[in-house]
Amino acid sequence: MIILVINCGSSSIKYQVLDMKNDNEYSLLAKGILERIAMPMSKLTHKPTGKTPVVMEMPVADHKIGMRIVLDALVNPEYGVISSFSDIDAVGHRIVQGAEYFDKSVLVDDEVIRKITVCCDFAPLHNPAHLLGIEAVSNVLPDVPQAVTFDTAFHQTMAPEVYMYALPYQYYKKYGVRRYGAHGTSHQYVSQRGAALAGIPLDNSRIITCHIGNGSSVTAIRNGKVVDTSMGFTPLEGMIMGTRCGSIDASLVPYLMKKENKTPDEMTALMNKESGFLGMSEGVTSDCRDLVDRREAGDERARLILAKLVLDITKLVGSYVAEMNGVDLIVFTAGIAENNPWLRRDVSANFAYLGAKIDEEVNAVARGSETIISTPDSKVKIAMIPTDEELVIARDTMHLVEDLRK
Repeated sequence: MIILVINCGSSSIKYQVLDMKNDNEYSLLAKGILERIAMPMSKLTHKPTGKTPVVMEMPVADHKIGMRIVLDALVNPEYGVISSFSDIDAVGHRIVQGAEYFDKSVLVDDEVIRKITVCCDFAPLHNPAHLLGIEAVSNVLPDVPQAVTFDTAFHQTMAPEVYMYALPYQYYKKYGVRRYGAHGTSHQYVSQRGAALAGIPLDNSRIITCHIGNGSSVTAIRNGKVVDTSMGFTPLEGMIMGTRCGSIDASLVPYLMKKENKTPDEMTALMNKESGFLGMSEGVTSDCRDLVDRREAGDERARLILAKLVLDITKLVGSYVAEMNGVDLIVFTAGIAENNPWLRRDVSANFAYLGAKIDEEVNAVARGSETIISTPDSKVKIAMIPTDEELVIARDTMHLVEDLRK
């Protein structure tokens, strides 16, 4: 079964085309990413298996245009991997927010679309992008079944005292105001792979997973089930991110609205699209790679932003160590964590009191493959696991379509 997996992020479209035989037997036909969407210059990196990778730069205004570029790449006579769109048996999508509507993957229908749309209020940077992806695929492949896998589903094991906010309870009953989390597909995959790599039984484990990318979250997982996670009602809560402020004093919202005469929508845009790396750098960049380059060139503001990034991760990991009464494994994943050894080193150094030790040489070269980066005598295992949300989505999509055909 040939499955196209679409993973629309806040500023990117990741995709894979997989020929799925079963859960563990599959072939990757192509993968790629269109990144820096809505920035001055976007970049498509398309990697067809067995062919020369293709890199193209072009301005991409939004995800709808981006989806057209991705789909065209798949059927390109020179570097495509399918002869036509009819070769695709199913499409699976990553959806950030499913609220309490969904605790598992489902096939797309009108009611599912309606519920995902309702959840746009909870994930304003993501769910609209996901809907654009579903719409774009529907226009090209109207008869191909589509499935959706929710980042929030994995977090549904949190206890009420964890997911409830200390607001009037009526708002939970009326509007579903509670902590939902995000990046669940990634946290699920890397916790399972990390436990296997470290030789730790998943059903008797305390794992903290750090998904650090343009959007970032940290999750506490005990015995394979989520205990707590840093993102909340929306993906805004938690730590500093590319354009999101993370957790702030809630009183700042009405304060700035009054001072700057901003509407609720304008304030939401400020916190989600104008803050984080971008806001602290006064509009210079929302990309960690640019900040690293600027820090190395002596830029003090870049140093400050990256120091806050390390501190935010450290505070979250530390709180989850306390919440679970210890930790057996810390996993780093996603673009920033996978590609910056200094980040893994600096965060891990703050847990030396637990007996955590990084192997400096292994950590310095760990990139692109599953790696234990702690020393053999470290009391806490530390791993770098490249996330593969797309594989999880492809597996779920395959099973849903197989059930549909029975």
